[in-house]
Amino acid sequence: MLEGAAAVWPLLGAVIAGVAGMGWLALAMDVHWQQVRGQAPSRNAVLRLRGLGVFGLIVALVLCLRTDHASMAALVWVMVLTAGALAVTLTLAWRPHWLRVLAWVA
Repeated sequence: MLEGAAAVWPLLGAVIAGVAGMGWLALAMDVHWQQVRGQAPSRNAVLRLRGLGVFGLIVALVLCLRTDHASMAALVWVMVLTAGALAVTLTLAWRPHWLRVLAWVA
């Protein structure tokens, strides 16, 4: 377990990984991909985005577990996922072109 200032960087990484993971999972849906890119995604792109989304969420969990004990890390991870989902939702509602940063992988 990390304490003090050393715990900030893994938690920041967990938030970034959680937002990116939720963004990739959202972009794997046809509607959201069309909002961002303007055309339908290929099957290969959808599978790649889903895989990256799951990978991002797992990385966020690992970083949370590295920072704190398991019961607290699970709580923080759920909060990171909630914040990431909210951030992606609001971005898709108001500025979907901002998610082009995540769309480059497909």
